[in-house]
Amino acid sequence: MESLSSIAHLQMLDELLKMDFDYEVAEYNRTFNEDNIGSHVNEPDCKYPISICGSGYNALNQLILTISYDTDGDEIENLFEPGSPVEFFYRKDQSFDFRSDTFSDSGVKRLSYTCFVDACKDNVLQIQLPNKSALSSIMDISGSTLIGLRVSVNDTSFRVMHESLQTAMHSDNERFVRLRETLLGNLHPRFRQQPPVFLPWLNAVQNKAVNRAVAAQDVSVVHGPPGTGKTTTMVEAIIETLHREIQVLVCAPSNAAVDWICEQLSKRSVNVLRIGNPVKISDEMLACSYERRYADHPDYPELWQIRQNIRHIEENKSSAKQDYLRHLRKRQIELEIKINADIFRRAQVVSCTLIGSAYHILEHHHFSTLFIDEAAQALEPACWSAILKADRVILSGDHCQLPPTVKCVEAARKGLSNTLMEHLVKTKPECVTLLTTQYRMHRDIMEFSSRWFYRGALRASPEVADRMVHLMDTPLTWIDTASCAFEERQNKSMSRINADEAKLVVHTLRDYVNMIGLERLVNDKIDFGIISPYRAQVRMIRRLLKMQRFYRRMRGQISVNSVDGFQGQERDVIIISMVRDNEKGDIGFLSDLRRMNVAITRARMKLILIGNSETLKKHRFYNALFEHFSIRGQVIEAVTEEE
Repeated sequence: MESLSSIAHLQMLDELLKMDFDYEVAEYNRTFNEDNIGSHVNEPDCKYPISICGSGYNALNQLILTISYDTDGDEIENLFEPGSPVEFFYRKDQSFDFRSDTFSDSGVKRLSYTCFVDACKDNVLQIQLPNKSALSSIMDISGSTLIGLRVSVNDTSFRVMHESLQTAMHSDNERFVRLRETLLGNLHPRFRQQPPVFLPWLNAVQNKAVNRAVAAQDVSVVHGPPGTGKTTTMVEAIIETLHREIQVLVCAPSNAAVDWICEQLSKRSVNVLRIGNPVKISDEMLACSYERRYADHPDYPELWQIRQNIRHIEENKSSAKQDYLRHLRKRQIELEIKINADIFRRAQVVSCTLIGSAYHILEHHHFSTLFIDEAAQALEPACWSAILKADRVILSGDHCQLPPTVKCVEAARKGLSNTLMEHLVKTKPECVTLLTTQYRMHRDIMEFSSRWFYRGALRASPEVADRMVHLMDTPLTWIDTASCAFEERQNKSMSRINADEAKLVVHTLRDYVNMIGLERLVNDKIDFGIISPYRAQVRMIRRLLKMQRFYRRMRGQISVNSVDGFQGQERDVIIISMVRDNEKGDIGFLSDLRRMNVAITRARMKLILIGNSETLKKHRFYNALFEHFSIRGQVIEAVTEEE
């Protein structure tokens, strides 16, 4: 029955995954069929109109088209990432109305070619084209009408996850079946008896997490709330495992997360091999990429010359050199196998995204241990892609922070947004270690999150517990706009905006800077973060800040972004713009409390929340948060100010 239960769970995930993918495809097509692409123009996934700058070839001999687009510099998100599939579209009648950002009637045309982003910098994109025919079509169209570019649906991730779930369901490998039943069924996690490891630079609970990770025969989970040193603990667990194993696999749901933990491992002199598209890998980790290691291998010059000779013979179609051609191809295969084997043999850590674990380079590789960082942000089907390659798995993350992205609400409601880590925390608590000492926040900033999300388990380390920007300040301030008659509204992209509150954010920051002193803030490099859950509000605040000469000296010390943009980051002072302001108490997106947990735990020494208490307090979370500010900090009635 255990096996049937786990297989039924994986089957359900597969169905929900398809539901989410079908929804994404339908939504993408709807914007063209209903001709409402105007609402997407110059959004993170759409650029219109674009300018053609030129064409050429990249280092891999792929055809590249360079394009540019106008931007106001306020982009907080750009989905045109290297490797993203994109699609060109155009209108023959050029009936786009830039004043209303809409098309006047139907007729958006899409080119049938699927292209990919090769590189992205500022407002310039390099697009990899499939062939010269695509280039010719694009050039012909751009000569007579306006042309646009849009991120299209990526079916690669869906196919990888679907195939992984199918393999996990039907596998009869005894070791894998036991692991599957431990993760999803009724088998209990097993731990080896071994002498404990003690690392003096870790606290007691972090040491416990490292020991549990090393001793686990099937699974162990490191649950790391904000500021508790989750990455530090994970790095030590990996290093301790490498004292017992030759090589491990390290994965995360995003390239940024993979690069971050690999950077920490590299600093500890761990030999890391980074698998993935080089254009998606950070500059710091590029030297560790498979492609760079391949090109730097001492046998590569000979291989390169052989490939050149083979191309020359094939292009000239010389029948007299067929024996020599066979010799070259044999030597080519020998060198490719040797170089590949050398690269993997020297690597202690092989790292990639969860989806990247299905990359053909890793096809025949298996690992004793898999580490999944930021597991609480990973779709469970993506985790199985990597789990198939390992005998045991160590997960780390925090399911009380940002969840994975699921576009179909129905699929999310039925369980696709539930992560494997969250499932293990609930069903296999014996394999979970909760880190309890945080090294980021003042104790008063930490306490509410600790009580609401972590059952009061967190404690502030003595070195940060009472740390303040100024001794006469308080760590918590709620600026209440309930009496200000501010108005929230929805913009064309369905995001929320509150113009008066945005102005108040800028004024609040100025007043705080004046209170502490500009010179001291600059000299001490006190940094500020301004967060809003709504992209439109973030953009407006950015524009307002740019208009203020007052902040010129502090430009590098102030960052404005969405909640997602601040995940994994921290600042000395955080200001949160809540936006929602209505009599009904309708808070929409703010009801995702995991995102709010991220927002309120970014601050080291000062947290300022700006919002309408009457609107927010209708939700019990915000009612409790307001009470916490009232007791541990201060609540100030907002005073509006003329421009």
